[in-house]
Amino acid sequence: MKLEILRPGFATTVQDLGRPGHAALGVGRSGAADRGSFRLANRLVGNPSGAAGLEVTLGGLVLRASAVTTVAVTGADCPLSKGGLNGPITLWPGEELALGMASTGLRCYVAVRGGIDVPPVLGSRSTDTLGKLGPPPLAAGMLLPIGSPPLGFPVVDLAPRAALPASPILRVTPGPRRDWFTDPSRLLSTVYTVSPDSDRVGIRLAGPPLERARHDELPSEPCVPGSLQVPPSGRPILFHADHPTTGGYPVIAVVDEEDLDVAAQLRPGQTLRFSRPAAAGQQGRGDPQ
Repeated sequence: MKLEILRPGFATTVQDLGRPGHAALGVGRSGAADRGSFRLANRLVGNPSGAAGLEVTLGGLVLRASAVTTVAVTGADCPLSKGGLNGPITLWPGEELALGMASTGLRCYVAVRGGIDVPPVLGSRSTDTLGKLGPPPLAAGMLLPIGSPPLGFPVVDLAPRAALPASPILRVTPGPRRDWFTDPSRLLSTVYTVSPDSDRVGIRLAGPPLERARHDELPSEPCVPGSLQVPPSGRPILFHADHPTTGGYPVIAVVDEEDLDVAAQLRPGQTLRFSRPAAAGQQGRGDPQ
């Protein structure tokens, strides 16, 4: 069984849950940027949560099934030529599935029952766009092999999800170099705009620059997903799925892991803010302090 890629859309890649544990070798985790949407897509077709699927930026993907195939699409809100988001879709031999342009959100996830069975690299089938590991981005005419279907069958036929926030508030923990800035609290009072110069490596943010208290050089330090690194421009870069494992600019804060899925769906021009996590029993998810 194979999936034929008729149109790849924008920056469509094969992803799973990544290759953790190789940072000492300079290899990042990579994997699906919106891990919650990715896991849901696999659940809807009865796959293990880490089975490889497709991450589609903005939409535009058109694929064709060679045999009876069950797929599911989650993530960004995009029109489908058959079925609907967040539920299993049966494709018959020769049938096509087209993803239109997303109206909200940035990334869609396509899970296929059995998973995309490309060769793993360092234990993962993910495409790392920075490290150039894993399969190349999809192109028209590619044939993607599908693995053996799991023994169990899907037990969910529809999983409605809340709408993506128009201007999200991402929770942060103070970073190791907070004292390198004259007023680090300004990070929490600023409304930032997502720059078009953003990708799976990092989300560049436009807004008033953060002023440095120190201007000496910082040796490269380990970085984790969600690190808010501040280059000389003073405008933060949110490290995301394919971020480097080290960085030489000060990290003022780190976005909580649970909020990285929301960050993965930010589109250029969209605004966001940062807040400290709410104390238990006081404020709800994402409320500013």
